[in-house]
Amino acid sequence: MKKLEVFGASKLKGQIKISGSKNASLPILAATLLSEKKISLTNVPRVKDVETMIKLLESMGSQVKKLNNGNSLIIQNNTNIKTKASYNLMSTMRAGIIVLGPLLARFGKAKVSTPGGCSIGVRPIDIHLEALKSLGVQYKIIDGYVHAYAKDGLIGAKIKFPKISVGATENLLIASCLARGQTILSNCAIEPEIKDLTKFLNSMGAQITWIGKRQVRIIGIKKFKETNYRVMFDRIEAGTMLIAGAINQNNLKIKAIDPNILKTEIDILKKIGAKIIQKKSEIIIQGVKKIKNINLKTSPFPGFATDLQAQMMVLLCKANKKSLIKEDIFENRFQSVSELRRMNAKIEVKGNKAIIQGNTIFKGAQVMATDLRASASLVIAALCARGKTIISRIYHLDRGYEDLEKKLKKVGAKIRRVN
Repeated sequence: MKKLEVFGASKLKGQIKISGSKNASLPILAATLLSEKKISLTNVPRVKDVETMIKLLESMGSQVKKLNNGNSLIIQNNTNIKTKASYNLMSTMRAGIIVLGPLLARFGKAKVSTPGGCSIGVRPIDIHLEALKSLGVQYKIIDGYVHAYAKDGLIGAKIKFPKISVGATENLLIASCLARGQTILSNCAIEPEIKDLTKFLNSMGAQITWIGKRQVRIIGIKKFKETNYRVMFDRIEAGTMLIAGAINQNNLKIKAIDPNILKTEIDILKKIGAKIIQKKSEIIIQGVKKIKNINLKTSPFPGFATDLQAQMMVLLCKANKKSLIKEDIFENRFQSVSELRRMNAKIEVKGNKAIIQGNTIFKGAQVMATDLRASASLVIAALCARGKTIISRIYHLDRGYEDLEKKLKKVGAKIRRVN
């Protein structure tokens, strides 16, 4: 199994082009099941989770043609689509549950395996199911599969989510496009990836309007049209690279982004002392010699992203004083701590809080990735560590970062894949 070998103390300098968004691509790919018309997608990242979603669609009868090394896709979903999403593919990717909405909307039935994926915590699907029930869906869970039916089709309704859920918002947003009449969704997640999904659906002919900060109106339609859509940039990859730039004492340019979407992360990096220059589609970050401590908590967008928490923890290990991170999204997202301790980090975990002692001098060690974002945090720590670090289980990294080591190598990192 491949590992990453990283030699520390590299000074990163140059520019990094950010790939398309994994978290936007997955629901957009699921949403293609709504239509039998040709759909062209560009700026799709070549990452394992996207590959798995494509395989899931193909197993259900979708025809997917890859162009431009896989960064562009042409998708055709004819009338021979199967309405079963099997365990084998769903077990490795939680986002697969998002095929439930489009299958029910278009075919009135679905048999979908309950999701698997990474180990950062419980992500119950009951919010999805109860919301779909409000649209007229009946369901049972038998032997690990959701058996769902809407014999008379979906009917628009007013739905307020009991808590903010990205996945449930995506599933209901997609499903409601073919529901009869009007649907109003309240207490929605408003992550940029959800707004990107909205733009994609509207480009197909959907009638979706955001009528409040967390409220959206969907008028059901009967047919979609062909579309050609470019997926947004990956804000988590961009944030990861910005943090790598902040910990490094050189200038790093992050390209092909929208700085407005990264406002929260930029503001935090400025507070810890980073110098940042913003342009229309790029950010230049100058590494910080004296990193200031800060207390943070994760929260739904526009708050600080839980997907950047592990990476930020590494940066705060280098701060001048003690920092605190409170994890309010996932209950199991401090798995990287034990591995960072192997690299000399001094971090204490108390429930959903991590107390980070500053002034850490990272030391190279053998470590293993425990989830997608934890793997990125280990890479950042290794880049500024003394000596050599070997990171195993990097299949986690490949789930969400396209060509990470190649991009880092171009800006001066001493990093490579080894057996």
